[in-house]
Amino acid sequence: MSTYQFSVSVIPQFLPEQSDAEQGVYAYSYTVTIINTGRVAAQLISRHWIITDGSGKVEEVRGLGVVGQQPFLKPGEAFEYTSWSQLSTPTGSMRGSYFCVAEDGERFEAHIPEFALVQPRSLH
Repeated sequence: MSTYQFSVSVIPQFLPEQSDAEQGVYAYSYTVTIINTGRVAAQLISRHWIITDGSGKVEEVRGLGVVGQQPFLKPGEAFEYTSWSQLSTPTGSMRGSYFCVAEDGERFEAHIPEFALVQPRSLH
């Protein structure tokens, strides 16, 4: 077990009611679970997302916290939130990282593994 570590898992979901294929708008929600799997309490300070659409266009998003919060997690504690993204293609992917600071001042990044944004039945 690492001293400074957040584990991140993501469950994406296509949002048909927010999407309009004729307009080239494909919306996805994603539920993120962050667990402090390290040995020291730490706070999530900021996020960095890399969003890639089906044509290879990349958009980077940076900002403080997640959904307006900067959760402080003790070892073993979890934080879950749901957000969303919009693409101009029916498929794409997201990945990124969270910048975190442990209560002893150590800084570290938590990796967000790449996950696919796929409209149901768009892959055969």
